[in-house]
Amino acid sequence: MKVAIAGATGMVGGVMLEVLEERLGPMVNTLIPIATEKSFGKTVRFKGKDVPVVGMEDALRQKPDLALFSAGGGTSLEWAPKFAAAGTIVIDNSSAWRMDPDKLLIVPEINGKLLGSTDLSRGGIIANPNCSTIQLVVALAPLHQRYGVERVVVSTYQSVTGTGMKAVQQMEDERNGREGEKAYPYRIDKNVLARCDDFTPNGYTKEEMKLVNETHKILDPAIRVTATAVRVPVTGGHSESVNVQFGKEYDLADVRALLKAAPGVELVDDPAMDAYPMPLHAQNKDAVFVGRLRRDESQAKTLNLWVVADNLRKGAATNAVQIAELLVHSGVLGKKAAAL
Repeated sequence: MKVAIAGATGMVGGVMLEVLEERLGPMVNTLIPIATEKSFGKTVRFKGKDVPVVGMEDALRQKPDLALFSAGGGTSLEWAPKFAAAGTIVIDNSSAWRMDPDKLLIVPEINGKLLGSTDLSRGGIIANPNCSTIQLVVALAPLHQRYGVERVVVSTYQSVTGTGMKAVQQMEDERNGREGEKAYPYRIDKNVLARCDDFTPNGYTKEEMKLVNETHKILDPAIRVTATAVRVPVTGGHSESVNVQFGKEYDLADVRALLKAAPGVELVDDPAMDAYPMPLHAQNKDAVFVGRLRRDESQAKTLNLWVVADNLRKGAATNAVQIAELLVHSGVLGKKAAAL
C-alpha cells in the first residue's frame, strides 16, 4: 500500500507517522511524506529508514492509495480534490470538509459503519473531526444511546500542542525567560486564554462552533450544545468539563458500566483513591479517559463528567489511522494491500 502524509514535518504529521507505523506499518510498502518547499531536503523516519520529503505535485504523480492530510484548510481545499480525482482516498484532518454534506465525518467507534455506504473505489475525501469534538462524542455516544442526550454544556481546557510547534516554543521561551516568535497575542505560561481559534460574529470562537456543529453531524442534530474553549499552558492533551442533560433519568452505576464497556473509553473514576483523568497521563495514549462522574444536584436527569484525551493522537492522528484501518479491513484498501 502506498501512503502519503501531507504535513509530514509538522506536529500532527509527525504523530501520524508514528501511529501509521504502529497500526498499519506492515501494510505500507511506500511512504510519501509531503511538506512545503522550506522543508525540501529534510527526511522523516519511518520503519527504520529516512524518507525524503517531496512536494504536492511529486506526490500526486505517484498516485498513492491513501493520503493523510494535516497541512491546513487552505491546502486541503486546493489539493485534496486533486488527489481524490487521481483515485486516492484522502483522510483530511483540517476543518475544510467536515461540514460538507457530501463528505463523511468519521469517529470509528461511533459511525465507522458509514464508510461502507460510500463508494471510495475511485478515491474520495473523508473528514477527520476536530480534536475536542472527537473526545467529547466518544464519551457521549454510549450515554446518548441509552438515555438520550438533550443538552450539553462543555468547557474545554486545551493543550498548546493544539496550536502547533510555534505555540509550544512560545511557552518554553516564556518559561525560560527567552524572547521568541509568538503564536498567541498574550503570554500563555502561567496564564489561561479564553480563546481557541478566531472569534465569529456570534461571539463564539470557531473552535466552540466546531464542537456544536460536528457533534450535531456525528451524533444527533437535536442535541443542544454550547461550548467555551480555553487554552491552558500544558502539553499532553485536552481536558473537558462536560455537563449533560438526558431525556431520561439515569442510574449512575449504569453510566459507569456503559463507559467502562464503551469502545475507545478508559474509565478513571475513583475519588477515594484520588483517581481522575489528567493530560499528563493521557499523553501518547489512544484512549479517551473519563472520570469525575457525579450527579448535577441542581436539576434532574443531568450528569457532570471530566473527559481527557491526547489531542495529537486520538484527537487527530490515531482517529485518522483508525479510519484507514477500517478501509483496509472492509476491503477498500485491503485489496490493494493484499496484492503486495
